[in-house]
Amino acid sequence: MNFLWGNSVALSWMWGLGLFFSVQFSLQYGLFGLLTFAIPNALGLMIFGGLTQVIARRAGNGPDALGAFFANWSRPYRLIFFLYQILAITLTIFGLVRYAWQPLGLEPAGLYLLLTVLVILAAATLFGEEFDIRRIKYSHGVLGLIALMAIGTLWVQLPSIGSGKPIMTGSNPFFGMNFWGYAIPICVGLTLGPWLDLQQWQRAIQIQREGKSPALSYLLGGALFFLLLLAHGGLALWVAGQSGSAPMREGIDGLAYGEDGITRFFWAAAAAHPWAFGCYIVILCIMALTTLDSGYIALRWYLSKSGGAGRPFPLTLLPEAILGSPLPALIFTGLFTLLAVVLKLELEYFMIFYATFFVGYAGLALLRAFHTGQGNSLPQVKMFCVGSVAVVVFAYGYFLANPFGMILGSILPVGYVGWLLMKPGSAQEFVGGVEELEGTAGGPRGELVMTEEKIEPGRVVPFPSAGTGDGHDPFGHFEGKWFVHSFVATYADTNSVGNVYFGMYAMWVGKTRELFFNRCLPKFNLKTTPYYILTRSFEHKFMRETREFERVSVKIKVGEYNRKFVTLEHQIFDSAGNQLGKGKQQLIFVSSADYKLLDIPDEVYEAFVAHA
Repeated sequence: MNFLWGNSVALSWMWGLGLFFSVQFSLQYGLFGLLTFAIPNALGLMIFGGLTQVIARRAGNGPDALGAFFANWSRPYRLIFFLYQILAITLTIFGLVRYAWQPLGLEPAGLYLLLTVLVILAAATLFGEEFDIRRIKYSHGVLGLIALMAIGTLWVQLPSIGSGKPIMTGSNPFFGMNFWGYAIPICVGLTLGPWLDLQQWQRAIQIQREGKSPALSYLLGGALFFLLLLAHGGLALWVAGQSGSAPMREGIDGLAYGEDGITRFFWAAAAAHPWAFGCYIVILCIMALTTLDSGYIALRWYLSKSGGAGRPFPLTLLPEAILGSPLPALIFTGLFTLLAVVLKLELEYFMIFYATFFVGYAGLALLRAFHTGQGNSLPQVKMFCVGSVAVVVFAYGYFLANPFGMILGSILPVGYVGWLLMKPGSAQEFVGGVEELEGTAGGPRGELVMTEEKIEPGRVVPFPSAGTGDGHDPFGHFEGKWFVHSFVATYADTNSVGNVYFGMYAMWVGKTRELFFNRCLPKFNLKTTPYYILTRSFEHKFMRETREFERVSVKIKVGEYNRKFVTLEHQIFDSAGNQLGKGKQQLIFVSSADYKLLDIPDEVYEAFVAHA
């Protein structure tokens, strides 16, 4: 099973960047360039797997330990995770269209371009819908086997296509500053790359949930990925050897590009060797598809965590399945790909962001995972500005063929992260840009003030699997979306006049809420929880009175929610069905480490959304 996961890791990481830039760098700098690209790429995967296993062990080593950690640790980086994944999908679609389809020269180009993008998006959606994260290792196992057969068939046919020897050394054999202008950003960007990739986090979480080893799975995946890069880069070197020079062309910026060199070579020989061309196209399509279906599944998983209430009126008219679906994001990537292909952009233009803008966020996220644990925020504005400056500096260096600008652009975000962590007052730096709960910074208050020794982990009393037989479980039960707790009012609930004391209604609602939490969050553990649930506001309208020995039913449900708040509605009835009162309360969530306001934790969202 670890091998199946390793295969899925390797295929999903063989996206547009690894798939096509391995050709470009091999043609530019030969075998040494290929190894310079492949080694940090593979090591990045292996290190990610090993460290996520360490994180899971530190978080409790349970089946959901890594998922619980990610749910809270990733909160400040929600937008960055989303942008990273969108750009990765766009880059993959763009690479497949630009370097596998466009060299074919099919006419009318505009019509075929639109149809090709639609087919790619449809295939990604179909496979993403058909295979969830639990089954994707099996579909990738089959696709990986087909790709392996295609690779073997292609390499067997190479002697019949050409007899030239591969060019093992590219331009600039002494590897001057131009080489290091690429090599340093590659080492920085690719080593940190997996830490912002939703696909890899979702895989690591699922691997641990299945009781497998993320470290071993990613070790196997990194090794297989390294072999795939060597095979593809070696094929580029062989193609270059057939004509005696690298098959490069001039881009709109005047620089040389060769990502489509293999495609152009096999397309020219397709009439005499159709199997070779067909095998290569199959390989490219499988590598792209196993990235796109993974991206679809990861986006669906990620978007399902976002609250759906509080949307503007026009969006409320759309089905929730569409609003929480990756389809709008995929449509955007398709449209962006069309525009990029028409403008004749290149893969490197997308890569700039992975070598600069995302590097700072990835490095900071990795350090904060081990520095102070969960619930940490970050200076959003400053990180965005530094990332943007790094992009511009790198772009100037790239277009002006100045390697010093490229190197500076890639290390600038890393250096700034080091400055953030080491400068005086760095502890306060990471609360900027995040909403804070007024009056909670001083520590636990109100209902959360309790001694550690009196708290038992987990639920003290488990709720029974069945009720009492009369439809009224003493631990509460659900009637549709309402959670209902029924009981009998007694003398202790009344005042001196004989009717129920007004404060007891709020007490009853509070008790029902706790039973509701107990049912929805059975694994909640107060000793290990990374968040606390606080009451932000409570209101109740009194409508009727009741007396002792009257049967009372308190109903509570999730009324609405957004990214940070959950509103619970409640109603109270007597045995005759008379409504005694109604009201609502608003809940917020704070970090158990520093009492900073959090987004709704994933496990709370998953527990509540079913009853919203």
